[in-house]
Amino acid sequence: MRRRRWPGRDRGAFTAELAAGLPALMLLLFAGLTAVKAVTVQAQCVAAAREAALAEARGETGPGAAAAPPGAVIEIGGAGEMVTARVSAPIRVLGRGPTVITVEGSAVAAREPAIVAGAG
Repeated sequence: MRRRRWPGRDRGAFTAELAAGLPALMLLLFAGLTAVKAVTVQAQCVAAAREAALAEARGETGPGAAAAPPGAVIEIGGAGEMVTARVSAPIRVLGRGPTVITVEGSAVAAREPAIVAGAG
């Protein structure tokens, strides 16, 4: 003979499962949002590095011409006929949290012939 199951004997099981699973879901959500933000900021860094390298190759100031993400560091270098620009920016969780990742983008451009002739 089988025992009859009384209704209400598993009360609170859903609450316990939710309490155990909700932090994991929130962590997964924050990780996903951080990954999306990292990809977006990395694309902005590449675009800013390209703008800075091209501006420096034309003889203008590279960092002033680049529209970099907030908090980004722009480094211009290169010798001779080539200009290298590197832009790095921090990624923050929830806007003001600690820095988790630093992404960067770089670009190389050839100097304009008139600028190379004037320097040499």
